[in-house]
Amino acid sequence: MGTIYQGPPSLLQDLKVTVHKSSLVFPSQETEKRTLFLSNIDQILNFDVETVHFFPSHKDFSPKIVADKLKNTLAKILVPYDFFAGRLKLNSETSRLEIDCNAAGAGFVVASSEYTLDEIGDLVYPNPAFAQLVCKTSDFLKPDDQPLCIFQLTSFKCGGFAMGLSINHTTLDGLSFKLFLDNLAALGHNKPLAVTLSHDRHLLASRSPPHVTFPHPELVQLKIPIGQDSNPTVFVATQEDLAFNIFRLTSDNINSLKEKAKAASGVHPNARITGFNVVTAHIWQCKALSCDTGINMDRMSTILYAVDIRPRLNPPLPPSYAGNAVLTAYASATCKELNEGPFARLVEMVSEGARRMTDEYARSVIDWGELYKGFPHGEFLVSSWWRLGFDEVEYPWGRPRYSCPVVYHRKDIILLFPDLKEGGGSNSGVNVLVALPGNEMEKFQSLFQKFLA
Repeated sequence: MGTIYQGPPSLLQDLKVTVHKSSLVFPSQETEKRTLFLSNIDQILNFDVETVHFFPSHKDFSPKIVADKLKNTLAKILVPYDFFAGRLKLNSETSRLEIDCNAAGAGFVVASSEYTLDEIGDLVYPNPAFAQLVCKTSDFLKPDDQPLCIFQLTSFKCGGFAMGLSINHTTLDGLSFKLFLDNLAALGHNKPLAVTLSHDRHLLASRSPPHVTFPHPELVQLKIPIGQDSNPTVFVATQEDLAFNIFRLTSDNINSLKEKAKAASGVHPNARITGFNVVTAHIWQCKALSCDTGINMDRMSTILYAVDIRPRLNPPLPPSYAGNAVLTAYASATCKELNEGPFARLVEMVSEGARRMTDEYARSVIDWGELYKGFPHGEFLVSSWWRLGFDEVEYPWGRPRYSCPVVYHRKDIILLFPDLKEGGGSNSGVNVLVALPGNEMEKFQSLFQKFLA
């Protein structure tokens, strides 16, 4: 059965990080001064995504050698990724955000921790202190200057190190960020880019005139023009005290869920039985039925999850598209349906949410964003980092021991993480990070085990 992840009894709350050097890194060659158009998908993602990539010690690459090499490689990659050296600006005429590709530079910070990599604890367990491994200081910047990309290289006493990145989400989605890391590693090896970028974000521009051809219950309209709020929030943060747990699903658990879905798949032939779909359906049952809303089984629950639209457009977007090309799919059901199943029907509903994302539907979402300005809206979002492959990137100093986002606990966002790969092997299990009020967490835990049985 799935198990609650047994994390360390106590987490280090202070990694005792000292910053030694902070600077701006500029493109190694002159780049074209230009303004980069941002699509309606990019527009609503004006916030930073922080990731940390942990590396064990390497006999040929001390942290200082890595810091010097990484800084030089960053200067090289800022030529093809010139927007990372640019700055966000608001176009006063269109009220749209744009990137001024002005070669103002990306941030680079060198720091150290007083701990060894092993002493900071289990890397899979989401320690909020990992935020110390990502640059928070702006002491080296001019007032009101905010780079879109900041690297921090933090060394540990054992010779291991962490590469922390803070990236403004308007620049890339998870898939194009993985390509960025692949290209960074290639340049670090003194090789050509692994993937040549497709920069044309007008491929996701709205139609003229905009034409909304579907209802979009998964979206909610903003009350203010998007450019007037420099950092709007997709989900409103809660002030509740939240308990959090990691629920681990092994590959055997996932196969059992697939078998459970196949048992009634003849009645529900549109159920696409994949690992993501069965895990998402399972989480949906547990989250919806654990809500502290009494026993109203007629209550509607809406789950949101991301769908890559690159292959779904006509013609398809290039796989090397540099930007955000992910939209939010949704599925809705009553608590009664979620409780009684059959499970194959829930998997079918999750499948239908993704299948709904055709070229016309995606264009309708983009046009909706042109007319109304808004955000995805639902009971909760499943954000999957499960198979993005950040820990598969082969840097000159080897692959990361583990890669993860810096986690801020939210009851309306459930995160899927890959499990730690031991000895360089593969692991198809997944860790499900859930943050809920204590009474709801108890219900979630009970339902998680119940629906696995």
